[in-house]
Amino acid sequence: MKLLEMVGITKHFVGVLANDNINFDLNQCEIHTLLGENGAGKSTLMKILYGLYNPDEGEIRLRGETIEIKSPSDAIRHGIGMVHQHFMLVPTLTVAENVSLGLRSSRHPLTDLPAVSKRITELSELYSLKVDPDTYIWQLAMGERQRVEILKALYRNASVLVLDEPTAALTPQEVAELIHVLKKMAADGRGIIFISHKLKEVMAVSDRITVLRDGQVTGEITPAQTNESQLAQMMVGRPVQLVPDRPKIKLGEPRLVIQDLYVDGDRGDRAVVGVSLEVREGEILGLAGVSGNGQRELAQAVAGMRNVVSGTVKVGGKDTTNKHPKVVRQARLSYVPEERLYEGTIPSFAVSDNLILLDRRDKRFCQYNFMHFTNIKEHCLNLVRRFLIKTPTLETTTSDLSGGNIQKLIMARELSGRPKVLLASQPTIGIDVGATEYIYSQLLEQKADGCAILLISEDLDELMVLADRIAVIYEGQIMDILDHQEADLEQLGLLMAGVKENVPWLHRQMAQPLSMA
Repeated sequence: MKLLEMVGITKHFVGVLANDNINFDLNQCEIHTLLGENGAGKSTLMKILYGLYNPDEGEIRLRGETIEIKSPSDAIRHGIGMVHQHFMLVPTLTVAENVSLGLRSSRHPLTDLPAVSKRITELSELYSLKVDPDTYIWQLAMGERQRVEILKALYRNASVLVLDEPTAALTPQEVAELIHVLKKMAADGRGIIFISHKLKEVMAVSDRITVLRDGQVTGEITPAQTNESQLAQMMVGRPVQLVPDRPKIKLGEPRLVIQDLYVDGDRGDRAVVGVSLEVREGEILGLAGVSGNGQRELAQAVAGMRNVVSGTVKVGGKDTTNKHPKVVRQARLSYVPEERLYEGTIPSFAVSDNLILLDRRDKRFCQYNFMHFTNIKEHCLNLVRRFLIKTPTLETTTSDLSGGNIQKLIMARELSGRPKVLLASQPTIGIDVGATEYIYSQLLEQKADGCAILLISEDLDELMVLADRIAVIYEGQIMDILDHQEADLEQLGLLMAGVKENVPWLHRQMAQPLSMA
């Protein structure tokens, strides 16, 4: 008997058939991966399972019995838990308080946190999910927060667990640990639905893989029957070059120079501590680190969007420290922000408006306060064709596009000015292999044109493929800078976790200044 069956699931939105008669099932003691491009229907299907959407057609069966799930409360009552990509935790509460949040206490109306803490400790020991029940969430690293989310589901006795992009903010060591935990949970009788864009992880963790494309199931396969290239082709419908050809470029003069930079975070704490980096013409310098270690603040300071406490930033030899973003852009620096929808675009604006957002005063598009709509349309159509942006029209609201197409829109706008320096923060996070392949090609094309690229990414495989050198940031400080040839995932993962001392392959002392040569 199947643990879970979703039979004939169909879901329509206005003008979109998100799920088209989908059949999906899950066995007990199984990890079943759901794979597909952005917009393939994965999230819609799982939101139906978790009660966030109601299907137009089809039914859900649990252990052979048809059940109705109209809300997350219904899902939880039936033993279905979901760990979202963006953690649903309250930072100011403890682990125990977060786990028990929304549940009826055994001492109702009083809380019984000691009993909650005892059960958390039992589950932690059983599944090697080490976490202190009395610790506040804000004090935990990203990997520890991931454990808390899983413990929340286990505490609620979930027999079916959905994990949406669970490794996006983890180090390689934490990913390996999570895979081990998931396999143990499956071995103990649970069924796990795993959603990820990272094909290596999919191959490592899955018992079965179901691929969706355009709202339909295009295939079901096991890791033993396939490989990463075939999975990518099943997702996209064409061959995908997972590892791009790296052009050999002779490096030129430094285009971006960051010297002894200190930047404060939003809470007044010091987010960037004495960072010194330089990126040369024709070079991609990767910046690796777990989310929340100063990458966002560093990028915003370089782009002129956050005040620098001390230190300098130079773009193309010009001092742009604490200059207005317009001045930084005039120095030929383009910025692809981490938060694509709200920092990279104005979601309520049309595609064409966002494509000329930063150049709307250019004489090609505006003169004497009159807009040249013919020139704007021609320019935007050219960018849409060149950067393969899938949009119904130029007047389509940007928020209606998929994540991958919004990212292509931002790349199109930022690269159309032929920048001397490109600051790209998490350019492929949460997007599928087809869009990733295209963005890689654009980055390498810019590199070949002599652009200096600072690539900030939490995806170490991405940095290993693209970067000439890789710097690792931890708690706002640069731990080390490694050449592409000498870097490996274990080294980078340890540095991302703040481990530098007593590592045999590192001979530099902590007090010794890092060489930028």
